[in-house]
Amino acid sequence: MTYILVTNDDGYNAPGIRMLAQTMQSFGHVEIAAPAHNQSASGHKKTLFADLTVREIDTDNNIPALVVDGSPADCIALAAMGLRRWPPRLVVSGINRGENLSQDVTYSGTVTAALESVIHGVPAIAISLANRDAIAPEHYAEAARVAARVVDFVLSRDLPPLTILNLNVPEGPVKGIRVTRQGIRIYRDEIERDGDRVRIVGEPPTGMIDEIGTDLWALHNGYASLTPIHLDMTAHRFLADLIAWDIMI
Repeated sequence: MTYILVTNDDGYNAPGIRMLAQTMQSFGHVEIAAPAHNQSASGHKKTLFADLTVREIDTDNNIPALVVDGSPADCIALAAMGLRRWPPRLVVSGINRGENLSQDVTYSGTVTAALESVIHGVPAIAISLANRDAIAPEHYAEAARVAARVVDFVLSRDLPPLTILNLNVPEGPVKGIRVTRQGIRIYRDEIERDGDRVRIVGEPPTGMIDEIGTDLWALHNGYASLTPIHLDMTAHRFLADLIAWDIMI
């Protein structure tokens, strides 16, 4: 039987992961390894040389869940190191409340949980819904439907090593899926200060939505964007220029 491990960064009891885990049951056996609390924008944080509290529960759908007082990457790392049956056939991360596009992937716990999975040799998909106000499981039903189609293809075709798929689903009716590249986000963060305390606030990010073929363009035009992301972050196109600097000694 196909075994799928589900994770997220919004917390084990978030509506998105509840809908996703339920949907994944159509493919086989499902388990969860997810943070105890919201870990949005935690990036690829991995906790070393410090205690992590874990507990085992069963969700409303009787899905076994490992609840970790740590980051999404911690959840997958602990699962891989023996706190879950390993390896699963696939790790599916989400459904995140809010999109994870372009440079967002470096901040996103949802995406980096998927990246932690491929570090441990298991293919993974990150799924996000472009609706930051989605508060009930049914708000994620369309995103779960699109995710199931992508999962079905990955289970039959697999992914290259160290590669994940980053799926972003628009709010409202989905016109279809488009394979995309990362676009360019424009962030509007500001600092709010009160004495020696500061807080990062500001309007949600925008982006360059007119570049056809990017994740931003797809979402803006009502399509789900499917972007392959690879852990090799070498700037290959710059290598020859860097060599030409004659910096080597």
